[in-house]
Amino acid sequence: MSPASTAEPSIDTAPRRFRAAPLPPEERRAAIIAATLPLLLAHGSAVTTRQIAEAAGIAEGTIFRVFPDLDTLIQATVDAAYAPTQVATELTAIDPTMSFEHRLEEGVRILQKRLKSIWQLMSITGVPRPHGLHHAHAADRPDIAALVELLEPYRGQLRQTPAAAAHLLRGFTLAGTHPALTAAAPMTPAEIVSVLLDGIRSPQPGGEQC
Repeated sequence: MSPASTAEPSIDTAPRRFRAAPLPPEERRAAIIAATLPLLLAHGSAVTTRQIAEAAGIAEGTIFRVFPDLDTLIQATVDAAYAPTQVATELTAIDPTMSFEHRLEEGVRILQKRLKSIWQLMSITGVPRPHGLHHAHAADRPDIAALVELLEPYRGQLRQTPAAAAHLLRGFTLAGTHPALTAAAPMTPAEIVSVLLDGIRSPQPGGEQC
């Protein structure tokens, strides 16, 4: 009698392909754009759809179900980087349990990140300029409105209205961050907030003002 077969069942070692989790169209579009921006900043117009797909965790074909071609995706990414809506969303999400100073520092960090992205995009050859960019009245800008909302709970601690303070914070962040406007390295969020809230004059002995 022949011995019973002792062969072990074969194991499938072929790599498995996982499909991206389904997302609503606008969320999928936003996720692809978010994955594209850092690659665009790093590689400029030489960025590839393969790099973007890997960063987004999706198949290349998924990109072309959302955008007709790479140029359209790059344009959408540039438009999103310039648009103030994402900044407003991030400002609104700042933890309300943080201290006043720390919330402002986080706000400055968000503003600085956007400014640096825009300046870098402007310096890259072959990257398009934003479509439909217009300078809305300040009161209608979502990023300004979000800054006002951030400052509103501290109205009693301010010598300016929250709206005026929001413009000061935004302007001072620009001045303290742009390399052409700073004498040394760009100011940190903590430095910007400290000077904005306390000024540049050192405390005088006994609290007297000279």
